[in-house]
Amino acid sequence: MRIALGLSYSGTAYEGWQSQLSGNTVQDRLEKALGKFAAQPLRTLCAGRTDAGVHALMQVVHFDTPLQRELSSWVRGTNAFLPRDIAVQWAREVPAGFHCRGSATSRRYAYVLLESPVRPSVEAGRVGWVYRPMDAAAIRAAITHLLGEHDFSSFRAAQCQAKSPVKTISRIEISQRANYWRFEFEANAFLHHMIRNIMGCLVAVGQGQHPPDWLAEVLAARRRDVAAPTFSPDGLYFLGPRYEARYGLPECTAAYDWLP
Repeated sequence: MRIALGLSYSGTAYEGWQSQLSGNTVQDRLEKALGKFAAQPLRTLCAGRTDAGVHALMQVVHFDTPLQRELSSWVRGTNAFLPRDIAVQWAREVPAGFHCRGSATSRRYAYVLLESPVRPSVEAGRVGWVYRPMDAAAIRAAITHLLGEHDFSSFRAAQCQAKSPVKTISRIEISQRANYWRFEFEANAFLHHMIRNIMGCLVAVGQGQHPPDWLAEVLAARRRDVAAPTFSPDGLYFLGPRYEARYGLPECTAAYDWLP
């Protein structure tokens, strides 16, 4: 049978999702916990790889197993062997044709940013930080250039393995609560470092270093060196993929409403 899991984690202590020789990745910790619970090795695939320091509110993974266990047991049993900053939120049996990455219709990320003259303390590692005020109107004008289908080569990391730089951003929403900004992005797929590179540009516009229309120029250039530097991973959260309703998978976890 094929099992899908919804996983949340703080990425601060880990070298990203993808398994590494060090063993200090989220995938390594999850597969170690699954192996202990199932008493046999289990390999997982994920909906969206996250970099070192990046968090996830609903990473979706799937794996195949001959074991017959209650779905609630996959949650509680696996969590018993996971560190406190990684937790399985739900488990579902899915059809053999389901693929956590290939079946996704879109993916969502949020970036949480603290605007303050003083660096974060209790939120350290969980929010990005700017110490100069930002202009919300300028940022909102800038994001209009990013919506729709574009070649996002200017926002693509050199090590990106995507076959095409052309992606479609369907939604960007900005909200503010006190000194916290929340940027939410949804697209059919994202390039490596794409959101962190977009955030670097939006912050530059918000702080008056460039006008909003500069984003159109950056897009048109299709060159990484014309954009702003890659922004910190600290405030980046993978909110999770969306799937067709027929799979019956949750669209979010409780932590979705916890973010500012």
